[in-house]
Amino acid sequence: MSAQLPACQLLERFYGQSANLWPVAPPADAWLQAHSTAMISGDVALREHWSSSGKPAASPFDVPFCQQAGQIVLFWPKAHQLGIWWLKWLCHVLPDNTPVDVIGEHQGGIKRVPKILSELGMRCDKLDNARRCSLFATRTVAMEQPADAWQRFEALNLTLVSHPGVFGHGKVDEGTRLMLESIETSLPKKPLTVLDMGCGDGIISAWLAARGHQVTAVDVSAFAVEACRRTLAANQLSGRVIESDVYSALEGEQFDLIVSNPPFHQEREITYGPSQRLISGTPAHLRAGGQLVIVANGFLPYPDHLQRVFQDVETLADNRRFKVYRARKG
Repeated sequence: MSAQLPACQLLERFYGQSANLWPVAPPADAWLQAHSTAMISGDVALREHWSSSGKPAASPFDVPFCQQAGQIVLFWPKAHQLGIWWLKWLCHVLPDNTPVDVIGEHQGGIKRVPKILSELGMRCDKLDNARRCSLFATRTVAMEQPADAWQRFEALNLTLVSHPGVFGHGKVDEGTRLMLESIETSLPKKPLTVLDMGCGDGIISAWLAARGHQVTAVDVSAFAVEACRRTLAANQLSGRVIESDVYSALEGEQFDLIVSNPPFHQEREITYGPSQRLISGTPAHLRAGGQLVIVANGFLPYPDHLQRVFQDVETLADNRRFKVYRARKG
């Protein structure tokens, strides 16, 4: 893990080395993990890391939900509506009047939290601020299950179901549209086994399933996995949807086609880690003659990554903002 993050430095300053925390939607931080009893996260990779160190880690969609010991600390996400969902979820699953702290960086929207808490009928006390972060205290109130965060919309002749925090929430992004347009005529008419890597709300999976292909959809986010399942169900389509940190849950499996609109942001930082792992691991998960098709912002160095792994790489589409690449396994 990297150096201690500013929000965790503030928690250490406030709680000290005797801190006993139960973080919700936490970042990857060694100090936080060492001073926590358990965690809740939508990120399966982070949950697996905590579980490997013997700390309980759960998804918000795990049922039954088991409360753990420790001071609950919600790390405010960059997606404003997702933060509201987390607050409502905590109020739903925890007993009334349970203490909850909320922490975040000023550039990440934490300064809006007092107003949000007030609108939800929750108290707000400022505990501390430092490192351009603030820490607030509140308590849960009686509240119904936060199902209203799920959003349905129509696109590409499909009904999509999305959730705050899922990539492209509430819309189909330009890159995905370009990729689907570029493969519309090039895909074989026979059914293929397809892996949708980083499925988001399931638009690519549903589009392929509607054309008769056998789809496996994976994402590191529990919110994305649930959204994709709901999208397939809303269109009466079938497909396998699982949580996976890139290929971690797919050992030994191979496909005719792997498609992806891979992420390159982690919070506010540009990172190529997941996409590099996607590309480098692809040959082991493609059948002979299989293809990898990915879309990316035009400025990203994906051709270099692809050409280090594949001999046969071509650009299928380029609208100046986005490029679609295809690589074939010999």
